[in-house]
Amino acid sequence: MRNRISYIDFEKALSPFGIFRLSDILKAYLAFDSRRLNEWQKKGYITKLIKGHYIFNSIEMNETVLFQIANALTRPSYISLESALSYYHFIPEQSFSITSVTTVKTNHYNTPKGCFLYQSLKPSLFFGYRVLRSNRRPILMAEPEKAILDFLYLHPELEDVAAIEALRLNIHELEGLDEQRMNSYLQLFDNKALNKRFELLKNVKHVGTV
Repeated sequence: MRNRISYIDFEKALSPFGIFRLSDILKAYLAFDSRRLNEWQKKGYITKLIKGHYIFNSIEMNETVLFQIANALTRPSYISLESALSYYHFIPEQSFSITSVTTVKTNHYNTPKGCFLYQSLKPSLFFGYRVLRSNRRPILMAEPEKAILDFLYLHPELEDVAAIEALRLNIHELEGLDEQRMNSYLQLFDNKALNKRFELLKNVKHVGTV
Protein backbone atom coordinates (compact mmCIF):
# COMPACT_ATOMS: atom_id res chain seq x y z
CA MET A 1 0.00 0.00 0.00
CA ARG A 2 1.36 3.42 -0.93
CA ASN A 3 2.15 5.91 1.82
CA ARG A 4 -0.39 8.71 2.10
CA ILE A 5 1.41 12.03 1.63
CA SER A 6 0.02 15.16 3.25
CA TYR A 7 -0.56 18.11 0.95
CA ILE A 8 1.47 20.40 3.23
CA ASP A 9 4.52 18.14 2.89
CA PHE A 10 3.92 17.78 -0.84
CA GLU A 11 3.78 21.53 -1.46
CA LYS A 12 6.88 22.08 0.64
CA ALA A 13 8.80 19.48 -1.37
CA LEU A 14 7.64 20.66 -4.80
CA SER A 15 7.39 24.42 -4.26
CA PRO A 16 10.92 25.08 -5.60
CA PHE A 17 9.65 23.98 -9.02
CA GLY A 18 6.65 26.32 -9.04
CA ILE A 19 5.28 24.61 -12.15
CA PHE A 20 5.81 20.90 -11.68
CA ARG A 21 5.49 17.69 -13.66
CA LEU A 22 4.85 14.11 -12.65
CA SER A 23 8.56 13.40 -13.22
CA ASP A 24 9.37 16.11 -10.65
CA ILE A 25 7.01 14.48 -8.16
CA LEU A 26 8.60 11.06 -8.61
CA LYS A 27 12.00 12.50 -7.78
CA ALA A 28 10.66 13.38 -4.34
CA TYR A 29 8.18 10.50 -3.90
CA LEU A 30 9.01 7.26 -5.68
CA ALA A 31 5.71 5.63 -4.68
CA PHE A 32 3.45 8.64 -5.32
CA ASP A 33 -0.23 7.86 -5.93
CA SER A 34 -1.23 10.06 -8.89
CA ARG A 35 -4.86 9.97 -7.75
CA ARG A 36 -3.88 12.54 -5.12
CA LEU A 37 -3.45 15.09 -7.94
CA ASN A 38 -7.13 14.76 -8.85
CA GLU A 39 -8.07 15.07 -5.18
CA TRP A 40 -5.99 18.25 -4.75
CA GLN A 41 -7.39 19.75 -7.94
CA LYS A 42 -10.93 19.26 -6.64
CA LYS A 43 -9.97 20.94 -3.38
CA GLY A 44 -8.51 23.89 -5.30
CA TYR A 45 -4.94 23.37 -4.12
CA ILE A 46 -3.43 22.91 -7.58
CA THR A 47 -4.39 23.55 -11.21
CA LYS A 48 -3.69 21.28 -14.15
CA LEU A 49 -2.24 23.43 -16.94
CA ILE A 50 -1.95 20.75 -19.60
CA LYS A 51 -1.44 17.01 -19.41
CA GLY A 52 1.36 16.31 -16.96
CA HIS A 53 1.93 19.94 -15.90
CA TYR A 54 0.56 21.53 -12.73
CA ILE A 55 0.86 24.74 -10.73
CA PHE A 56 0.18 25.50 -7.08
CA ASN A 57 -2.80 27.82 -6.62
CA SER A 58 -0.98 29.46 -3.72
CA ILE A 59 1.31 31.11 -6.30
CA GLU A 60 0.18 34.67 -7.03
CA MET A 61 -0.22 35.07 -10.78
CA ASN A 62 1.77 37.82 -12.49
CA GLU A 63 3.74 38.32 -15.68
CA THR A 64 6.86 36.56 -14.46
CA VAL A 65 4.87 33.48 -13.40
CA LEU A 66 3.27 33.41 -16.85
CA PHE A 67 6.76 33.52 -18.35
CA GLN A 68 7.80 30.60 -16.14
CA ILE A 69 4.75 28.63 -17.26
CA ALA A 70 5.61 29.32 -20.89
CA ASN A 71 9.15 28.02 -20.39
CA ALA A 72 7.83 24.91 -18.65
CA LEU A 73 5.08 23.86 -21.07
CA THR A 74 7.41 23.57 -24.05
CA ARG A 75 11.09 22.76 -23.77
CA PRO A 76 13.33 24.07 -25.11
CA SER A 77 11.77 27.51 -25.51
CA TYR A 78 12.37 31.11 -24.52
CA ILE A 79 10.13 34.16 -24.33
CA SER A 80 10.35 36.26 -27.50
CA LEU A 81 8.26 38.02 -30.18
CA GLU A 82 5.40 40.21 -28.86
CA SER A 83 5.85 39.25 -25.20
CA ALA A 84 9.56 40.12 -25.23
CA LEU A 85 8.94 43.31 -27.24
CA SER A 86 6.41 44.37 -24.63
CA TYR A 87 8.73 43.39 -21.77
CA TYR A 88 11.45 45.66 -23.20
CA HIS A 89 8.91 48.45 -23.92
CA PHE A 90 9.52 48.26 -27.67
CA ILE A 91 5.76 48.13 -28.33
CA PRO A 92 3.03 49.93 -26.37
CA GLU A 93 0.62 47.03 -26.05
CA GLN A 94 1.04 43.99 -23.85
CA SER A 95 0.29 40.78 -25.69
CA PHE A 96 -2.78 38.87 -24.44
CA SER A 97 -0.89 35.63 -25.08
CA ILE A 98 2.60 34.72 -23.92
CA THR A 99 4.72 34.26 -27.03
CA SER A 100 7.83 32.11 -27.27
CA VAL A 101 10.11 30.51 -29.82
CA THR A 102 11.13 26.87 -29.74
CA THR A 103 13.03 24.29 -31.76
CA VAL A 104 10.04 21.93 -31.76
CA LYS A 105 6.89 22.37 -33.82
CA THR A 106 4.75 25.52 -33.78
CA ASN A 107 2.02 25.04 -31.17
CA HIS A 108 -0.27 26.76 -28.69
CA TYR A 109 -1.92 25.93 -25.38
CA ASN A 110 -5.06 27.43 -23.87
CA THR A 111 -4.78 26.80 -20.15
CA PRO A 112 -6.73 27.93 -17.07
CA LYS A 113 -3.93 30.42 -16.42
CA GLY A 114 -3.58 31.88 -19.92
CA CYS A 115 -2.77 31.26 -23.58
CA PHE A 116 0.74 30.30 -24.62
CA LEU A 117 1.93 30.48 -28.23
CA TYR A 118 5.11 28.90 -29.63
CA GLN A 119 6.67 29.52 -33.03
CA SER A 120 9.30 27.19 -34.38
CA LEU A 121 12.87 28.20 -35.22
CA LYS A 122 15.49 25.85 -36.61
CA PRO A 123 18.00 24.76 -33.94
CA SER A 124 20.80 26.89 -35.39
CA LEU A 125 18.72 30.01 -34.59
CA PHE A 126 18.00 29.05 -31.00
CA PHE A 127 20.37 31.52 -29.36
CA GLY A 128 20.41 35.06 -28.02
CA TYR A 129 18.49 34.60 -24.79
CA ARG A 130 19.32 35.38 -21.18
CA VAL A 131 18.34 33.81 -17.86
CA LEU A 132 16.26 36.06 -15.60
CA ARG A 133 15.32 35.02 -12.09
CA SER A 134 12.17 35.56 -10.07
CA ASN A 135 11.73 33.91 -6.66
CA ARG A 136 14.91 31.96 -7.45
CA ARG A 137 13.22 30.40 -10.49
CA PRO A 138 14.79 30.92 -13.94
CA ILE A 139 13.07 32.53 -16.92
CA LEU A 140 14.58 32.21 -20.39
CA MET A 141 14.03 35.54 -22.16
CA ALA A 142 15.24 36.74 -25.55
CA GLU A 143 17.84 39.48 -25.46
CA PRO A 144 16.42 42.76 -26.83
CA GLU A 145 18.28 42.42 -30.14
CA LYS A 146 17.21 38.80 -30.62
CA ALA A 147 13.57 39.60 -29.79
CA ILE A 148 13.54 42.17 -32.60
CA LEU A 149 15.16 39.80 -35.10
CA ASP A 150 12.95 36.84 -34.13
CA PHE A 151 9.91 39.04 -34.71
CA LEU A 152 11.10 40.34 -38.08
CA TYR A 153 12.17 36.88 -39.20
CA LEU A 154 8.83 35.26 -38.34
CA HIS A 155 6.68 38.05 -39.85
CA PRO A 156 7.27 37.97 -43.62
CA GLU A 157 4.29 40.31 -44.14
CA LEU A 158 6.46 43.22 -42.98
CA GLU A 159 7.37 44.17 -46.53
CA ASP A 160 7.49 47.98 -46.42
CA VAL A 161 7.99 50.97 -44.14
CA ALA A 162 4.24 51.39 -43.67
CA ALA A 163 3.97 47.88 -42.22
CA ILE A 164 6.85 48.59 -39.84
CA GLU A 165 5.34 51.93 -38.79
CA ALA A 166 2.03 50.22 -38.05
CA LEU A 167 3.77 48.36 -35.22
CA ARG A 168 4.04 51.69 -33.34
CA LEU A 169 7.51 50.85 -32.10
CA ASN A 170 9.09 52.96 -29.38
CA ILE A 171 12.08 54.57 -31.14
CA HIS A 172 13.59 55.78 -27.86
CA GLU A 173 13.96 52.23 -26.57
CA LEU A 174 15.21 50.93 -29.93
CA GLU A 175 18.02 53.47 -29.90
CA GLY A 176 19.50 51.61 -26.94
CA LEU A 177 20.07 48.37 -28.87
CA ASP A 178 23.60 46.96 -29.06
CA GLU A 179 24.56 47.53 -32.71
CA GLN A 180 27.50 45.13 -32.61
CA ARG A 181 25.39 42.33 -31.16
CA MET A 182 22.62 43.03 -33.66
CA ASN A 183 25.01 42.78 -36.61
CA SER A 184 26.52 39.60 -35.20
CA TYR A 185 23.08 38.02 -34.86
CA LEU A 186 22.11 39.11 -38.36
CA GLN A 187 25.14 37.26 -39.71
CA LEU A 188 24.10 34.13 -37.82
CA PHE A 189 20.61 34.30 -39.33
CA ASP A 190 22.17 34.69 -42.80
CA ASN A 191 18.79 35.56 -44.32
CA LYS A 192 18.37 38.16 -47.07
CA ALA A 193 14.68 38.72 -46.35
CA LEU A 194 15.45 39.42 -42.70
CA ASN A 195 18.23 41.82 -43.68
CA LYS A 196 15.75 43.71 -45.86
CA ARG A 197 13.17 43.95 -43.06
CA PHE A 198 15.82 45.16 -40.66
CA GLU A 199 16.86 47.89 -43.11
CA LEU A 200 13.20 48.94 -43.31
CA LEU A 201 13.13 49.16 -39.52
CA LYS A 202 16.22 51.38 -39.53
CA ASN A 203 14.59 53.66 -42.10
CA VAL A 204 11.41 54.23 -40.13
CA LYS A 205 11.13 57.97 -39.43
CA HIS A 206 7.89 58.23 -37.47
CA VAL A 207 7.46 55.70 -34.71
CA GLY A 208 4.82 55.59 -32.00
CA THR A 209 5.79 56.05 -28.37
CA VAL A 210 4.60 54.32 -25.25
